[in-house]
Amino acid sequence: MEFNSVDEILNFATDREKEAVEFYTMLAKEATKASLKEIFESFVKEEEKHVAMLSNIEGNKEKIDSYEFREITDLKISDYMVETEYKEGMPMPDILKLAMKKEESAVKLYSDLAAKTDNDDAKKLFMILVQEESKHKFALESMYDDYLADQDN
Repeated sequence: MEFNSVDEILNFATDREKEAVEFYTMLAKEATKASLKEIFESFVKEEEKHVAMLSNIEGNKEKIDSYEFREITDLKISDYMVETEYKEGMPMPDILKLAMKKEESAVKLYSDLAAKTDNDDAKKLFMILVQEESKHKFALESMYDDYLADQDN
């Protein structure tokens, strides 16, 4: 994908985050366990924060400048899965696989977008989003791993 300006990159990224909000909102509505509903609702809030940051870099400059990067463990579980499409009534492991792949794609997208811009603020924001989406991926992979471990008992 080619972009002609930083604004085009930011608009593209904002649209991806809005899609993520819709995705996790749908999963939260369909969750059969209260704990899972709560997790998906927390992801909705996180993705909404990303939309806000992308929509107004200047207004979020202090937040962006003060962000502290941390190393996020990558369990790489989703690396060995194929992308699937959501189907109503999907079993829990398939929902987690789907969500993991979406977060994996988001990490790659923001890494790529950071490389495509020479705007330092936008670049830092994209690297923040790489970190945040990596946290989501780790959380989902951990849930999936725990789910599989529980199946042995």
